[in-house]
Amino acid sequence: MALQMLLLWIISLWGVSGDYPPEAMQYNLEFPGMDNTLPIVTRPANASRIFYGVMFDAGSTGTRIHVYTFIQKDRNELPVLDNEMFQSVKPGLSAYADMPERGGDTVRQLLKVAKRTVPRLEWKRTPVVLKATAGLRLLPEEKAQALLEQVQQVFDESPFFIPTDSVSIMDGTNEGILAWVTVNFLTGHLYSNSKQTVGTLDLGGGSTQITFLPKSKKTIEAAPADCIANFDMFNTTYKLYTHSYLGNGLKAARLATLGALGAEDLQWRVFTSSCLPKKFRENWTFGGITYKVSGVEAGSSGFKLCYEEVQKVVKGIVHQPMELKGDSVFYAFSYYFDRAVDAGLIDGSQGGAVEVRDFKKRAKEVCNKMSKHPTVSPFLCMDMAYITCLLKEGFGFKENTVLQLTKKVNNVEASWALGATFDHFHKLNIH
Repeated sequence: MALQMLLLWIISLWGVSGDYPPEAMQYNLEFPGMDNTLPIVTRPANASRIFYGVMFDAGSTGTRIHVYTFIQKDRNELPVLDNEMFQSVKPGLSAYADMPERGGDTVRQLLKVAKRTVPRLEWKRTPVVLKATAGLRLLPEEKAQALLEQVQQVFDESPFFIPTDSVSIMDGTNEGILAWVTVNFLTGHLYSNSKQTVGTLDLGGGSTQITFLPKSKKTIEAAPADCIANFDMFNTTYKLYTHSYLGNGLKAARLATLGALGAEDLQWRVFTSSCLPKKFRENWTFGGITYKVSGVEAGSSGFKLCYEEVQKVVKGIVHQPMELKGDSVFYAFSYYFDRAVDAGLIDGSQGGAVEVRDFKKRAKEVCNKMSKHPTVSPFLCMDMAYITCLLKEGFGFKENTVLQLTKKVNNVEASWALGATFDHFHKLNIH
C-alpha cells in the first residue's frame, strides 16, 4: 500500500492529472509485483532523480517554509522522503493586515531558503504552495484577500513552478486531517498492516485541532456531524474524528481569558487576569493589534483563580469524545510542545512522553510561584492552566492519559505541512 501511495504521488508530482511543467515527459514504467497498467511519468534516465516540494505554512504567529527533498535511489525503487529544510519568521502574515506589501516581503525572504536548497535546474519543476491558517481566517475577508494577492504576486515573480491553486486559506478540518496524515506517515502507522494509528493534537496561536481514527462506532454515532470527516486513500476509506476550534488557539485563548477578544477602545483599556504576575503590566501584540495587559495588583493570583478564568474559555465549547476516556495514543505538538519545554516538563531537543496530570502539576507550581520566581514568560501560568483545562475539561482526557510531545518525527517537523504536500501532489479525496 505504501508503494502504491508513492506511485500515485509521482503521478501527481509530474502532472499526469493536471497542470505541470512542459519539461515533464511521459513514459510507462514497470515495477515487479505491481499493477503495471498505471501510467507513470518519468524523465530521461540521465536526469536527476531528486525531487522537491515547497510548502509555506502561514500561521497566526509566524510564517514557515518547508522544503522537502524526495529521492529515488534506484530505477526499480520508489522515492522516499529524504530531507526537510525548515525556517520561520515572526510575526505571521495576519500582523500585516494593513500593510500587505510587507507581508509579501516576508514570504519573498523565505523563498531564498528554497533557492538555496533546490538546485537551480530544478526550480521550474518544483511546485511552491502557501496555505494560511487561523491568522487569516480571523481577519476580515478583504484584508485576508489583499495579503493572499500579495503572496501570489511574489510567487508569480519567482522562478519556481506555481500551480493555479498555490495560495489559499486552509479549512480548519483539513488542517487537522493533514497533520494526522503527517504524523502517521512519519511514524509508519498509516500504511502498516496492523491498522494501528495515533491521534494528533495541534495547538496553534489562533486555533486548535484534534484528530484520531475512532476504534468504536459509538464515537462516530455520538459525534456532531462536523466532527466526522471521510477521505479515501488507496482503496481505503478513513472515517476520522476531527475538529478545529477557531479562537481556541493559545494566543486567541489569552485574549478570551483577558476579556479582550473583540474589545474596542483598546488605547484606553487595561485587561487584567489572575493568571499574570501581580506587578506585571505591559503591552502585548497579537494579530497586529496591541493590548494593555496586567496582573491584578491589589487582588489574589495563583492556579485556582487562573483555572477558573480559563475554564470560561473552554467549558461548553469543546466536544468530549467518550473514546478519549480509554487508552488512546496521541502525539501533541506546536504550543503543547513549546510551553512544556518552557515549563521544564520535557527537554527541548528530545521531547518526551508526559501524562495529562503532569501539565496540571506543573501549572500549579508555575502559577503559585510566579510572583516570587519569575518565569521565561509572564504568560506561562495562563498558558499551562489553559492547556491543562483544554485537555481535561475540554477534550475530556483522563489524568493518566499519556501524550507524546514532539516537535519533529524522524527529523521532520510535526505539522500539517508534509500532509498538505502529499495532498497537493496526490489530491486526497477529503469530503
